[in-house]
Amino acid sequence: MSQQKSNRALINWDLVSVNPNDKNWDWKDLFCFWGVNIQSVIGFSLITSLYLIYEINTFIVFLGTLLGSLLVYFFSNWIGKPSQKLGLPFVVLLRSSLGIRGAKYFGFIRSLVGIFMFGIQTYFLSKAFGYLIRIGIFSFQPALLENEFLLTFFLGLNIIDWASIIIAIFLQIILFSAGMIFNKKLIIFSAITVYLGMLLFFFTVLLSDVKFTSEVFFNSLEYKNFTDKNNLLPLITVTGTVFAFFSIVILTFGDFSRYVKNENELKKGNLSLILNLVIFSFFALFIVTGVDGFLKQDPDNLSRILTNPTDIIGSLDNLLITNSVLFFIIIASLSTNLVANFIPAQYTLTNLIPSNLSLKTSGLIISIFGFLVAIFWLTYLSQIGILSFIDTFGSFFGPLFGVVISDYYFIKKGNLDNKDIYSLENDGAYYYSGGWHIKGIYSLILGFIFSSSTIWNPNLMFLQSYSWIIGLLIAGFVYYLLARK
Repeated sequence: MSQQKSNRALINWDLVSVNPNDKNWDWKDLFCFWGVNIQSVIGFSLITSLYLIYEINTFIVFLGTLLGSLLVYFFSNWIGKPSQKLGLPFVVLLRSSLGIRGAKYFGFIRSLVGIFMFGIQTYFLSKAFGYLIRIGIFSFQPALLENEFLLTFFLGLNIIDWASIIIAIFLQIILFSAGMIFNKKLIIFSAITVYLGMLLFFFTVLLSDVKFTSEVFFNSLEYKNFTDKNNLLPLITVTGTVFAFFSIVILTFGDFSRYVKNENELKKGNLSLILNLVIFSFFALFIVTGVDGFLKQDPDNLSRILTNPTDIIGSLDNLLITNSVLFFIIIASLSTNLVANFIPAQYTLTNLIPSNLSLKTSGLIISIFGFLVAIFWLTYLSQIGILSFIDTFGSFFGPLFGVVISDYYFIKKGNLDNKDIYSLENDGAYYYSGGWHIKGIYSLILGFIFSSSTIWNPNLMFLQSYSWIIGLLIAGFVYYLLARK
């Protein structure tokens, strides 16, 4: 095969190293990046649930959150440094450890998970649009909501639901296909806007009764018996849960760190994750406890704690607050879907056929299949336990991370050939055996066996939050033993 042909097979402008002049991200941009990863309905519910629903000392939850975020910080630095230094997306970096072809097909697993999660998040995003449409119709003509036409269902969705999904998918196609320069602006806008929204919601709750809401908030903070040895297991659980929440983002963090100016900005920016979690946790916890305090004044609500923001606004008889919060939920959901699902899936899908796919065409494919997932989610997909399959695919990610880290830091010692990483020539450094690095693949599969066992083996499910780390350690260590000379 000629070198020209091999270049066409493995190179396009979306996958080549970032020009140093285009490395313009700094720690403030990464602050916003980590902000949008936590500013979601799922993130809101997770944080408040840990503090309020489970019988765990709140200071233990806080400490566990800090420890979990520290793990994310260190792992993000490790995986982010190679891409920052070389300007390469994660899936191209993967060629060094799994081979040119191995990186294509095992990296594609990230695309599958990203597409599924993109579709699921699109469905939940559409629910916010659906609320706004129904509010608009109710404000104009309440009787229309009872119209037979609006109540006709197809695939479990009525006309408003269909309209909401179509709006959600087309809005994302328009926004997400604009390129990384626009995506960066969207991330910054979203992070700032959502925090301003939470600040507005915070003061709305606080000023409704300052003394009452403050007392309810501080009463929710439990610090007694903080040093009790029985708190050790909850601490480990919370730490693992927080880390697991970010684990899918960590793997392909290089898709964003490749744009960071230098390693110092990278480390400072990743440290901002901890600050984001502290800020977000405070606002979320205060809002939930304050609203919960008011609701519990009604005897019918004594046994219920609302941790989902859409449920919270549904409990409030205030149209202005409802519309405002829905707007912020939409902004947060859009940006989270972009950084956690869409962009990583774009890169790994593009790498499957670099000669025929660009980030834009890959984005269109992701949107089409994401749309199908969204429309079939309620009636079919959610009923067959698809999330278990996604979790199983996700258990590849820890081993993938371990193999890449072991290869870059301990085998290659930070030295990669930027020419051979795009070469299909037999004598290329990363061609290995027909484009497959058997040692890397063996290590990956072995790590996957152990990490996936925490999902499917009932006796090991208590380790599920740490499946990512377990797979990482096993795959990374095995790879080091096999690949060292």
